[in-house]
This record gives sequence, structure tokens and C-alpha cells, in this order.
Amino acid sequence: MLTSLPARIVALALPPRCPACGAVTGADHRFCVDCWAALRFLGPPWCAGCALPFEYDRGADTQCPQCLSDPPRHRGVRAAVAYGDVARDVVLKLKYGRRLGHAATIARLLVRHLPEEADLIVPVPLHRWRIWTRGYNQSALIATALGSAGARRVDLHAIKRTKATPVLRGLGRSGRRKALAGAFAITRRETVAGRHVALIDDVYTTGATADACTAALRRAGAASVTILCWARVLGSEDG
Repeated sequence: MLTSLPARIVALALPPRCPACGAVTGADHRFCVDCWAALRFLGPPWCAGCALPFEYDRGADTQCPQCLSDPPRHRGVRAAVAYGDVARDVVLKLKYGRRLGHAATIARLLVRHLPEEADLIVPVPLHRWRIWTRGYNQSALIATALGSAGARRVDLHAIKRTKATPVLRGLGRSGRRKALAGAFAITRRETVAGRHVALIDDVYTTGATADACTAALRRAGAASVTILCWARVLGSEDG
């Protein structure tokens, strides 16, 4: 099929670029060689409880020490990549640079982690003040794109953030839980009840927000909740 002259002109003037560094690439949603090589893609072997990646296969049922001492209510945190310089650049451009197309880029790399049983995709909500300031919820954009890529139902309003919360970094586990107490509410229980939910976030750091959302979804009758995100912070901040 021949490409029209206007389309060729646009392609020359606005060529596809790497979502991280902006270098010209061969197609949309493609990373340049250097940025692609810098990404650490995550997957099994991982903890049977939280999906924390293991350095080697310890067996399908092996859990990390954190899950053994405090089992999560969700069915794991499945991230496309580990948090790093390139992953950070992508998400910052999506959140603050209005590069809304980056949500589709993320969804393309995340769809492989979508559980087969997941029949409802729900984003982690932002407080209305944050929405008014930013203009959109980046997790909702990722959820919509993932729903299209994975042919799953998406509900952008099943859960809402009922109060603004402070920055959680440095509060400690008990402090984070206290700050997030009552921060989320389910708006449509009939949509959530009995569903296997994929909860979408951009970056998983401490896990406090995801845990609070999971608790609200489970109280509303969700059969299970799996966390899916673009990047996961690994190391001392993970959990």
C-alpha cells in the first residue's frame, strides 16, 4: 500500500522517537539501542507471593522473607521493568511532559504480564486536586491502553481516592498505613464483586498505595487483585 504524500511529509518532519531519550527510531513505541539495552525486563523466576524477582529459580512455590512474615493480600506485583534511569525518563515524560502516547508504549511491554484470569482492569486513582492540576491520571491512560492490548474490560472509576495524602517516603510502614487509612473507596461494588482485578500503577515503590487499594477491592468482594506497573523499585525501598 502506497503512503500518501502528506503522510510521508509528516513522517519526515515528525519521525518516531525513542520514548526515553528522544533519538529517532524506526517505528513508534520503539526504544533506541542504548535505551533498550539499559532496561532490565522483569519476569520469573520470582516470589510466589509478591513476584519479587529472584536471581535464580528457587522453585515455583518459594516466597521471599517479607511474604513469609507478612503475606500480601494481592497476588503479586508484576512490573515490565526495574526502575532505573530509562524507566524513570519514560514515566516522567508521561506524568509531567504530557507525552500521553507513552501509555501505549508501556502497555505494549506490560501486556505479557496480564494474568489469564484477570477480567477487570482498574487504575490506581489520583485525588481530584491532582487531576485538576495535571489534567489526567497516567495510571488510567496505561489501564486504557492495556485493556485494548489485552482485550479486557476496563473500569476507570471503580475505585476513587477520597482524600489527599502526604508524600509517603520516609514515613515507615506504620506511618504509610496510617496516612492511607480511608483514602480509597469503591464506587461500584457490583462491578468489582467476584472479579479478578488487575490494578494498574506507573511505579511500585513502597507498596503502601497498592496495598490500600487492594484492601478496598477485596472488601468490595474482588476475587483476587494482581498489581501491574511499568517499573518496580528493587532493593532497600522495595516492599
